[in-house]
Amino acid sequence: MTNNGFQHGNAAGMRIHVLPTKAFKTFAISLYAGVPLDESTVTSTALAPFVLRRGTATYPETTQFRERLEELYGAGFGFDIYKRGDYQIVQFRMDTINDSFVQSKESLLGESFAFLGEVLTRPLLEDGSFRASYVATERETVRKKLEAIVNDKMRYAAERCIEEMCRQEPYRLHPLGQRSDLDGITPASLYESYSAWLDGAILDLYVVGDTTPEEVEKLVLRHFGRSHKQVEAYASNFKPVTVSEVRTVEEKLDVNQGKLNMGLRTSITYSDDKYASALMYNGILGGYPHSKLFVNVREKESLAYYASSRYDGHKGIGTIQSGIETQNYDKAVDIIRKQLEELKAGNISDLELNQTKAMIRNLLSEIQDSAFELISFDFNRQLSGKDRSAQELLAQVDSTGAEDVKAAAGTFQLDTIYFLTGKGE
Repeated sequence: MTNNGFQHGNAAGMRIHVLPTKAFKTFAISLYAGVPLDESTVTSTALAPFVLRRGTATYPETTQFRERLEELYGAGFGFDIYKRGDYQIVQFRMDTINDSFVQSKESLLGESFAFLGEVLTRPLLEDGSFRASYVATERETVRKKLEAIVNDKMRYAAERCIEEMCRQEPYRLHPLGQRSDLDGITPASLYESYSAWLDGAILDLYVVGDTTPEEVEKLVLRHFGRSHKQVEAYASNFKPVTVSEVRTVEEKLDVNQGKLNMGLRTSITYSDDKYASALMYNGILGGYPHSKLFVNVREKESLAYYASSRYDGHKGIGTIQSGIETQNYDKAVDIIRKQLEELKAGNISDLELNQTKAMIRNLLSEIQDSAFELISFDFNRQLSGKDRSAQELLAQVDSTGAEDVKAAAGTFQLDTIYFLTGKGE
């Protein structure tokens, strides 16, 4: 069952992706709504799904909303908000048991569509806007989530590094928005921005389970039929950034342990044929416990409590995260830079190559065991416009040699060094 098992179509202004399979006992439904990251809308877009999950026209009270999920044999409902490239994405998920496993008069897939369609398009309204008490409570929910990032210094440093590095790009924005915007959002202004968001979003609906594209299309037209807009696709507006000089930013807060983060730019993105080499580069640099950062910075030199790296293939950015004693700053920067140079020089052992391939192979083969992982892999394809199955990516990773990783390393340029240090230093 390859990622190409998805059958694609359009209905009611959204793209529809169906994977007919009997491999799972449930139906997995995912609806992605993506809009460009924008300072003026980022917070209201993030707040809307929190309010939508509180009640709908038919189930106005939150208890009724939850009871309805129980009636659907304990169906799961949730959402996530994140960014991919310069887009802010809201993903709604439902997980419903397949009808053949329960005694149900109605089609549970149909009932789930009715529920999701209502959550999205028929929210509870009072005097033409959202219920004030729901908006007030959920504003606090989002505020607490944003405050939790500031209190978790590891996450805070990672966010601040991106903010500094991308200070002139939409990507600097956190997908949950900005605390300073929350107080200004009213029930009426939130309803207005929700309507604009729904009309303007790129919509992708996924279903994995024992169904057909025809059945899903009928359900979409019945339950999401209000949309007559054009079906849109994601635009790739990626432009490689050339780094002229490395920028260093130091911030003082009440912390016991220094957080040293670095941001790198690369021209390689998800849609690039060299994507597998960039994945290997990140894996050897700091993606896994056998990586250069972990072994050299943490184990051999005992300079860091943690040291790892990440690669965002939709944005062409690599990041390094480490926690160090403040007095070890210079030493830590030197040794991390040395690992970057080692990779650029192609100093990569067969063991590093093989262990990294094994780790990536495990991750890619696990995708087949989870309906939502299959969905998320295919959604990367919709986002990037790159048609590449998990099997194809695996084959590309397997055939990646030290020279390919060295070539990828040559495209990663250090852009920003961010250091969070204690006030008493």
